[in-house]
Amino acid sequence: MGEVRRATPADTAELVRLRGVLLAAMAGREPAGEEWRRAASKTLRTRLSEVDPTLVAFVVEQPEQPEQPGALAACAVGTVEYRLGGPDNPSGEVGYVFNVATDPDHRRRGHSRRCVTALLDWYRDRGIRTVDLRASEAGEPLYRSLGFVRTSDPAMRLQLSEVDA
Repeated sequence: MGEVRRATPADTAELVRLRGVLLAAMAGREPAGEEWRRAASKTLRTRLSEVDPTLVAFVVEQPEQPEQPGALAACAVGTVEYRLGGPDNPSGEVGYVFNVATDPDHRRRGHSRRCVTALLDWYRDRGIRTVDLRASEAGEPLYRSLGFVRTSDPAMRLQLSEVDA
């Protein structure tokens, strides 16, 4: 069984590939375009190389395959968000888990669980006590087993359009 490790900038291509796997599973089709892949690659290369990162990823490598060296079986990515402190979270620091993905050929082996657990340990080591995520129906049993619960905080989103300069 593959060991979990912290991702490096060298894992960028595989992290983007696994993001595509996740997006395809959620949308029921392959994600279109290359712009998002280029932007995600740039972000990962930059942010994974930071000394005090606010974005971190944990990965499990696929078993040695000479035709695919460095191929990943699974990953979990997280960020640290900064908000104003409150009674339940005086520091205002909140962990956010996203991009939990497993290669289809390596599912049901505990890889994602180990990646998410490593990410939660990383948050604990930083003193972060509040961690959020959005769960797909397929992922919810894993997150519940790790202690996540549904909240009453309704999420909303606004897509801002580009303003002509």
